[in-house]
Amino acid sequence: MTASLIGFAVVLALSFLGVPLAFASLLVGVAGFAAYRGFDAATAVASNWIVDAATNYGLSVVPLFILMGVFIHRAKVSDELYEACHAWMGGFKGGLAGATVFACAGFAAVCGSSLATAATMSRVAMPPMRRYGYNDALSAGTIAAGGTLGIMIPPSVPMAIYGIVASQDIGKLFIAGIIPGLLLVTLFLISVRIVVALRPSWGPQGEPLGLADRIRRSWVTWPILILFAVVLGGIYAGVFTPTESAAVGAFGSYLFAFARGRLRRLPEILDAFAETIKTTGMIFAIVFSGLIFSQFINITGMPYQLVNLVSGPGHAVGPTGLVLGICAICLVMGMVFDSLAILLLVVPVFLPSLAATHVDMIWFGIVIVVLIEMGLITPPIGMNVFTVKAVVPDIPLERIFLGVSPFIGAMAAAIVLLFAFPAIATWLPTMMH
Repeated sequence: MTASLIGFAVVLALSFLGVPLAFASLLVGVAGFAAYRGFDAATAVASNWIVDAATNYGLSVVPLFILMGVFIHRAKVSDELYEACHAWMGGFKGGLAGATVFACAGFAAVCGSSLATAATMSRVAMPPMRRYGYNDALSAGTIAAGGTLGIMIPPSVPMAIYGIVASQDIGKLFIAGIIPGLLLVTLFLISVRIVVALRPSWGPQGEPLGLADRIRRSWVTWPILILFAVVLGGIYAGVFTPTESAAVGAFGSYLFAFARGRLRRLPEILDAFAETIKTTGMIFAIVFSGLIFSQFINITGMPYQLVNLVSGPGHAVGPTGLVLGICAICLVMGMVFDSLAILLLVVPVFLPSLAATHVDMIWFGIVIVVLIEMGLITPPIGMNVFTVKAVVPDIPLERIFLGVSPFIGAMAAAIVLLFAFPAIATWLPTMMH
């Protein structure tokens, strides 16, 4: 186990020195494997794993959902989503913050990226909230927290990667994320109401709109609702596989963008594909390098030593204790690394231990995603917080961290509820056809 811990320490040190995680984990994985089996064996294993992973049909879902998100982003739908949510909630105290939560959830449903959701909604939601006199801490905190919904509400690229790494059904993972995603939205709205109740000046009431205006502003968002229903409904009903649903979603999002006057020229289409290829290449580099690093960890025997530690005679901590320990690790890593890095560094190590203690891996996937979301807004790093800061640089970091603190509590409540009522994550998947 000592060699494994040294390997983790070197990866962390290289990452802090600015070496991209893909390169750091690849270097340590190959060097560590070579120390045990020789350089020729290490390079042969690394090349074989990269080829096998690259030809994994399950990975095809990733570029397709990324393309779907790129098309939706190019369609400039975020403004309309926010306007629709504002129309229904803007007339209440703190209503704009609540509208931001709903808009983040809607954008996340067709985007799948927390950082992209936070960056987009920072540009869309901050100007009107400032115009209506909202406190910057509440505004920025709501956007940073709402952005985390990007990896919970399906379709979610990190969930797809988790499904591949943990050998779980990606479709079931997507469906499992629906109720927890709605739960987080509800808890976020409760958090906004509590903040506004304690500090009424932070979220002043706006002018309510009539029913006709609300319907008019909401009407333009119906294609997004249909697209979301078709993609997830097709998976739930067994009509589509996750890959097929991703293809349907990508094609539908292009038609939506085309109907809005976007992506009608060849250079625009090629630019969208180029962005998709670049993002996919970055993700695949992390995935392939993480798999090679996990092979080094396996050869050291660390996963099997952990099995003995948690389930051996006189040492059993049980599934709850094991998951709580993993949660603590993920929360700390979430302050520094992105979601894919955590999934690929942590999940392979603990898979044997989780299997030995009979942990439901669909439920565990939802729990780990909530933990990663919490890490994205937790000091001292909090990548979503820094994303909002980059878009709105005049807000001090301490104000944003103050604004996200109620939402960190909401996520903690969600985790407690998932432990107390696992059916929140497991009920819908069991009902799938």
